[in-house]
Amino acid sequence: MSITVPAGNSAPGAAAPIEVRELTKVYKTVPAVTDVSFTVPRGSVTGFLGPNGSGKTTTLRMILGLAAPTSGVATIEGVPFASLPHPGRTVGAVLDAGTLHPKRTAIDHLRVYAPAVGVPDHRAEEVLELVGLGAARRRRVGEFSLGMRQRLALATALLGDPHILVLDEPANGLDPEGIAWLRHFLEGFAASGRTVLVSSHILREVEQMVDHLLILSRGSLVYQGRIDDLRRSQHSRLLVASSSPPDLATALAAHGVVDSRSLTDGRLAVVGADATIVEQVAAEAGVTVFGIAVEQIDLEQLFLSMTAAQYVAGATPGAPGGYGPPVPPPYPPGYPGTPGYPPPGYPPPGYPPQHGYPPPGYPPQQGYPPRQGFPPHQGYPPPGYPQQPPTGPGGPR
Repeated sequence: MSITVPAGNSAPGAAAPIEVRELTKVYKTVPAVTDVSFTVPRGSVTGFLGPNGSGKTTTLRMILGLAAPTSGVATIEGVPFASLPHPGRTVGAVLDAGTLHPKRTAIDHLRVYAPAVGVPDHRAEEVLELVGLGAARRRRVGEFSLGMRQRLALATALLGDPHILVLDEPANGLDPEGIAWLRHFLEGFAASGRTVLVSSHILREVEQMVDHLLILSRGSLVYQGRIDDLRRSQHSRLLVASSSPPDLATALAAHGVVDSRSLTDGRLAVVGADATIVEQVAAEAGVTVFGIAVEQIDLEQLFLSMTAAQYVAGATPGAPGGYGPPVPPPYPPGYPGTPGYPPPGYPPPGYPPQHGYPPPGYPPQQGYPPRQGFPPHQGYPPPGYPQQPPTGPGGPR
């Protein structure tokens, strides 16, 4: 499905579409965002990534003027959001698709917002078609799936035909087809010279749709740059299947390639050499190479390694509960196993021993009398019942 985004208000200004300088936000004594600075390039789809609670939404709210920073400044086209002459025509935002009124139809929802943005009612019809909800215009929002709500929220952001989009978790609730649709839409939007800032806590959701990355962890920026540069910053490995991995590793070390190790499948993982060098060294050493595979960089694992510190217990003085291992609940006084109390036994403390019966959990011992009032055991079956034939596998024998 091809998606065409009209040129609209795509005329660039001299300032960056979105710029954040030394932005900090502290709620009472808890820092949510700390000294964050970045610039979103014009004509790009920039991914704003980080675990839940890393400060992404707080940063977006400060960019859009919905939260006042403790210090620092955030600008759109060179000015704070509140100073934009036509904010709805400059930037469209989706921060929470759950705020849609469930009793309104999709078209009525957009017609409520159209006058506030300063666009005619027929613009509502246009954006519904743009996001693929034209056939559902008369349906109530309460009947929509989560993915349809996300599309309607995006349509609301597009009412003013803005040249900047700020989207918070727009892929949440979308199926694979919906994510593919969103990717193609945002790529077309950016290709027309416009700019997108899209947040997510899952790299795989946005990896195929973004060209720049901002990675936030514990309220601080840990990476800013192109996604291709992030891939190149990590050394890829060659996985070499050969007749003698130890001999090949020794020969590579003699040529200065010292980063190699044997894998459990018998291959040799080599870092710091290309396939041509490996083949030449193997030929000189008399080692036969059966195949060489390039191991692709897993950006999801790299992303997790860059943000893992957020989940370390006690990583910050104000870290909320749940960031460390759970603490077992205290035992009530006298509960078995409580330190300072004796282990359970038989009989309980304070009770006289019972004569003639074994302790619980022990088999009856020879010579123990039957319980008072019960006849002695006569075998199986009891008197008066027919004898049961012996059984084995498959039934009676």
